[in-house]
Amino acid sequence: MSTVTSQDGTTIAYTRTGSGPAVILVDGAMCHREFGPAKPLAAELAPHFTVYTYDRRGRGESGDTAPFSVAREVEDIAALIKEAGGTAHVYGISSGAALALEAAKAGLPITKLAVYEFPLVVDDTRPPVPADYTERLENAIADGKPGAAIKTFMRDGVRVPAPVVFMMQLMPTWPKMKKVAPTLRYDAALFDDLQDGTPLPEGRWASVSVPTLVMDGGKSPAWIRNGVAALAQAVPGAEHRTIEGQTHMLKPKAVAPVLIDYFTG
Repeated sequence: MSTVTSQDGTTIAYTRTGSGPAVILVDGAMCHREFGPAKPLAAELAPHFTVYTYDRRGRGESGDTAPFSVAREVEDIAALIKEAGGTAHVYGISSGAALALEAAKAGLPITKLAVYEFPLVVDDTRPPVPADYTERLENAIADGKPGAAIKTFMRDGVRVPAPVVFMMQLMPTWPKMKKVAPTLRYDAALFDDLQDGTPLPEGRWASVSVPTLVMDGGKSPAWIRNGVAALAQAVPGAEHRTIEGQTHMLKPKAVAPVLIDYFTG
């Protein structure tokens, strides 16, 4: 394990693999270097790039300095880019896509940006995320009930069917999920007013000036795909691409060729 120190003094753990231009992978909710798609994706990309996977603050082996803000997570990416030599391609998935876009908005030296399925809710193809969603996450964490926070995220955030959520509690991954459940409120902070079923705020990403690839999966539900299409229109000059046969649970082997082509093209 290697580490960098973010601007507020937080230690951010990362792993570097491969050789070539730098690519930083930004995880979605509850994932980190050893739990989620980043590690197998890094293996697919390593023959072409120097790949940086890292534990977002509060997860895995990274620190978690209070108080939290989205700006602090952007500073974490800035520290990694500096470690990588001063510039890097960045790829983010789900809430990691939201964070990667925030990094681009902040003017970080990103060469090319690729994002997959930022979970926006822009119309009535699904119910909006409840107005008290973040409050319920906060209360569950404050009460020492990480499992309740996960259920709130699964049911109201990403609309996982109740029977599936019940079965998840019986799986060996559930304790690992509970360990990082407190960071669900950090992901919620990235969504702000972007999941209420209304069109995207005008000009929200107008300042993003880096080449951007916005992706979705061909088998993902309409609400996600509609949100991705709207995002592609909202980011200046963005390219929109659908990865056929994929859902929000994107397979590394499916996205790796797309990223290789985009980052090297």
